[in-house]
Amino acid sequence: MVSCERQEVEHLEKMIPIGIESYKEMVDRDYYYVDKTLLIKEIADSGAKVNLFTRPRRFGKTLAMSMLRTFFEDERDEQGNKIDNRRYFNGKNIAACGEKYLSQQGKYPVISLTLKEAGKPSYEQAYDAMKDLITDEFRRHRYVLDREVLYEEERQEFQAISSKSANENDYARALFFLAHCLKKYHSSDVIILIDEYDVPLERAYFGGFYNEMVSFIRSLFGAALKTNDALQFAVLTGCLRISKESIFTGLNNLEVISILNPSFSEYFGFTEEEVQKILETYGQQGHQKEVKRWYDGYLFGETEVYNPWSIIRCVKDNYNKMEFVPQAYWANTSSNSIVREFIELADLNTREEIEQLMAGESIEKPVYEDITYGDLFRSQDNIWSFLFFTGYLKKTGEHFENRRLSLRLTVPNEEVLSIYENTISQWFEDKVKGLDRSALLHALEEGDCEAVGAFVSEQLQDSISYFDFAENYYHGFLVGLLHGLGRYKVRSNRESGNGRPDIIMQAASVRGKAFVFELKVSKEFCKMEEKCREALAQAAKKNYKAKLVQTGYSNITVYGVCFYQKECVVVRETAVP
Repeated sequence: MVSCERQEVEHLEKMIPIGIESYKEMVDRDYYYVDKTLLIKEIADSGAKVNLFTRPRRFGKTLAMSMLRTFFEDERDEQGNKIDNRRYFNGKNIAACGEKYLSQQGKYPVISLTLKEAGKPSYEQAYDAMKDLITDEFRRHRYVLDREVLYEEERQEFQAISSKSANENDYARALFFLAHCLKKYHSSDVIILIDEYDVPLERAYFGGFYNEMVSFIRSLFGAALKTNDALQFAVLTGCLRISKESIFTGLNNLEVISILNPSFSEYFGFTEEEVQKILETYGQQGHQKEVKRWYDGYLFGETEVYNPWSIIRCVKDNYNKMEFVPQAYWANTSSNSIVREFIELADLNTREEIEQLMAGESIEKPVYEDITYGDLFRSQDNIWSFLFFTGYLKKTGEHFENRRLSLRLTVPNEEVLSIYENTISQWFEDKVKGLDRSALLHALEEGDCEAVGAFVSEQLQDSISYFDFAENYYHGFLVGLLHGLGRYKVRSNRESGNGRPDIIMQAASVRGKAFVFELKVSKEFCKMEEKCREALAQAAKKNYKAKLVQTGYSNITVYGVCFYQKECVVVRETAVP
């Protein structure tokens, strides 16, 4: 924690900032702002030449970078006139930190790039997007051409990059070149800010042009960050530290601040105190326990933080509503595709570990900070590392063994748990669509209970369960297997007779067959058949066939189905009314 006294500011009900990533817009339009300006002090005090912050998506990285730029930049208009940005920090926490820090306000030229828009499906598109971003940054600084500080060849190169007529080599060294042009104009070293630097690499990995993108980014970063005597300092943000591909080779002054690092831990994400304050501001303090259960649980260093994107969305959606309803707002972030691939490729042991996590338990895994997209699926341990650093798992303990860091990992909160559940559900649904279920259909129509039980058990063994083997899990599982089976319609929990059968499956025509399924769950394997007979007795007592008979069906089979963990036993009772 820093020693500067935090400024207590009374907040009225300000607009809630959904998707606002510009610090200036946040202040100009008087949005509710959780003050993170002491990050400025921490960076100034760190002394690191290049700072790399790795944090999950939607944790405030882009807004933080915009804030840093607004504070430090010697910003100029098109005519080269200085823009005074000091008002943006009036009353903020950094304002109480003294002249040592305030004297750096507006002192440095800044190069600022956000690479999240460069995540494209092909190298050509990604390169064009990178070129556009670089070109825009050159155009933003074109005032340097109005003063005779550049050599003629430098002016020509600057204009070529600004007009998109330069070659790929020129764009690969463009940040280095722009830094030197700005230093000549301002007589000051340059700050470089690169936000979401690994987004192009992630998309390139899934698009099949990873090596090409690595090569370009290595060149772009290499000159700008390694051998640049015009550099004051640089800040980069991303989800992962990408080092094995030599993007940062030779960069001896790189300071990596991952979620394992205790430094800067409170500046990305909301702390408990900050969440309490925003809930009180918008009259939702009575829902703090539920908000904590859904969106808390991330551990950065030793600081527990909430997902800021989800908190803002939740407060916005539930403002002035009678019923408080939390949702999985984080579910559509780009890295969710990794969860799907992870589940698809998981072996039997990994699936069992996923089930442990879904049941609220923890697992222990080695974690590698320099995990790369290229190495992602070369081992299961690499995927666990990715899930941890991107926010899908939380550390609850750690120890070193054989010079290797191992962590105790759990699912952070209800929101992330729902992402796993939905991903598993969609994976199973897609898996069933491609599954040959003709043997199951034949067994059901022939009344072969042993074959039905064996088929269902085999699918259970090859699946990932959640809800701790509760009856609603098995119910959904069986409905998924039966849905779209042959020419049958499947109905779930429909009223019939004196109660509700769990599942009814019926042919389109009343001349065809119909099936009633009543489900039970056993706590012991040896009592599964007994439970099946309980199910049949219940179906008979409550006359679950009544609606089918009334409709005109005469060939009806009632199945008692019992589950125990990943085993299924089936018993039938066939009757013609």
